[in-house]
Amino acid sequence: MGGGAGSSRPWPLPPQTSHTMAKILYGVHGTAHGHAIRALSIARRFPEHEFLFVSHEAGPAILQGEYLVEDIPSLGTVFTKHRVDTFATLKMNFPVLWERKAIMRRVLDLLQDFQPDAVISDYEFFLPRACRKVGVPCLSIDHQHVITASDHPLPWGEYPSYLATSLAVRLLFSRATDYLVISFYQPPVKEGLRAKILPPLLRDTVLAREPQEGDHVLVYQSYITDFRKFQAFVEAVKRPVIVYGVPKEGREGNILYKPKSEEGFLDDLASCAYVVCGGGHSMISEALYYDKPVISFPIKGAFEQFLNAFYIERLGYGRGITDVPYLDPEMIPEFESRLEEYRQRIRSTNFCGNEEIFRQVEFFVRHQRLDC
Repeated sequence: MGGGAGSSRPWPLPPQTSHTMAKILYGVHGTAHGHAIRALSIARRFPEHEFLFVSHEAGPAILQGEYLVEDIPSLGTVFTKHRVDTFATLKMNFPVLWERKAIMRRVLDLLQDFQPDAVISDYEFFLPRACRKVGVPCLSIDHQHVITASDHPLPWGEYPSYLATSLAVRLLFSRATDYLVISFYQPPVKEGLRAKILPPLLRDTVLAREPQEGDHVLVYQSYITDFRKFQAFVEAVKRPVIVYGVPKEGREGNILYKPKSEEGFLDDLASCAYVVCGGGHSMISEALYYDKPVISFPIKGAFEQFLNAFYIERLGYGRGITDVPYLDPEMIPEFESRLEEYRQRIRSTNFCGNEEIFRQVEFFVRHQRLDC
């Protein structure tokens, strides 16, 4: 991670004042929605600046309603039956790597044509590399670099996955000059890195709601295609259960399956007793902001999600379950008996880093570095 810029840049990047319009080129990882939603939240905070996005897969559909977007292929990940599908991921990424020189040429041309005052990347493959080639500073904003920015007290059995994932993050996604890591846990940054770890970035729609302590349980999972084993776990909950993210609708006993709805989902999240979800950082962060204990079951083979579940348990915010087939319904009464203990730990922690994140972004736009 981190390092000096390369050769002299082809255009000057003058210091910006806080009220001067800046042109910002922003690369966004397109797998799932979290990266694009985070980028959208940042861009909306700076209406005085001009943004041009580079993204792929799901990214353009989220961003292009408000901003100009160049749909440029990049690396992604395929999930099947609650695990990373390695073969499908390699198959999807092979054409991108095969055409990487042509794609890089497109990105370099975009840099030259747009003449940005600042460049930001949210886990995008090509843009930081293009910046290195022309000597332009690039700010990385994502959660994934918490893996490489810090040391983690992991069980020994997880070290092979940790080392393999760290290597992949370093080789594929660590060509920026500065790193702003967004995380609900903030271990110390390794010495010598141009990096900061800040609390989560939350959407305005999340901040607009006040948490309430209701009786229902909110369940969210979008990557389970075989729902049977997970459903047995959910059915063991004696409270009312609201489920989002599965291809079902309607009521079955105490379980209500609801269709996709941001407003309805956030209302149910803010008013639930606790959350059962995967290992996605955005989902967990929003639950913790609303003071909700979490049962997290990460996607198998996705080390970042394992790490999120690991810290949920280590910090006393709930339980981390590392393998869905071994979900034990017997854990539910024990978990529910500790809800107030979990809530007290959650309430003592800040899970909103918006203002400091925005300040750091503005500082980078003006000075081409973080305010470390």
